[in-house]
Amino acid sequence: MNRCLKILFFALLVKPMVLLGLGLNIFFKARLPKAGPAMVVANHNSHLDTLVLMSLYPLSQIHKIRPVAAADYFLCNKAVAWFSLNIIGIIPIQRSNIRDKEALFAECHKALDNGNILLIFPEGSRGKPEALSALKRGIHHIIKQRSSLKVVPVMMHGLGRALPKGERVFVPFNCDVVVGEAIPFEEDAKHYIDSVSQSLNQLLALCMTRQSIVQDEY
Repeated sequence: MNRCLKILFFALLVKPMVLLGLGLNIFFKARLPKAGPAMVVANHNSHLDTLVLMSLYPLSQIHKIRPVAAADYFLCNKAVAWFSLNIIGIIPIQRSNIRDKEALFAECHKALDNGNILLIFPEGSRGKPEALSALKRGIHHIIKQRSSLKVVPVMMHGLGRALPKGERVFVPFNCDVVVGEAIPFEEDAKHYIDSVSQSLNQLLALCMTRQSIVQDEY
């Protein structure tokens, strides 16, 4: 039942909003992992980020795409929690009082074992619109025992203007989604996170909407 509701939600609401309401430029979509277990790591400026990424997948796969999201925000009340867990399909993560990292990421490992594709925003929360914040090391902790896991970076630009943090009104803007090459695993956590950050910044340089913003500033 929940799977049917999820398909209807994305078919009737999300995909039309994303593909028609936004002027979406998608580059190198073929690089997205076709099947799990796999991980997509992306920058985070807007609540639209998750919906845009999920909308890139066919409806037949939508139940296998699992966004990793903050429990304190998306489980804040029963209605939001039900919608987040059953329709969006989030994997809730605690952002405070973290003691046992194995327990913290247990649901992520279970999802990967079930052949799911995780959507992870390694900045940890929505930052300043169209700016990449420092990345946290959680993704390295998840994959350090899964060195062959396919990890694909995605840079999104423009969504921070379409629905900025703290705003509830959606404003149509041209937006970019640029998919990068899979990032090879590194044992050293700092080096690995630096590689992810470098990949995202390289993808940012390809964004068409970034160029138009720079021109507007001058």
